[in-house]
Amino acid sequence: MTQIVVDDNEHIESALRRFKREVSKAGIFQDMRKHRHFETPIEKSKRKKLALHKQSKRRFRT
Repeated sequence: MTQIVVDDNEHIESALRRFKREVSKAGIFQDMRKHRHFETPIEKSKRKKLALHKQSKRRFRT
């Protein structure tokens, strides 16, 4: 769980900026997007196969 402590003299904008930075470091948004919908095992394997195909295309292109 990501937490920040807001000081008395700190602006809310800077506290929000620190919170967003901590959340992005922890990878919470990526995990949330990944678990937004249920993914069947077939869909998961198709997604992984497509990612491997894209990686191999990038390698051959350079």
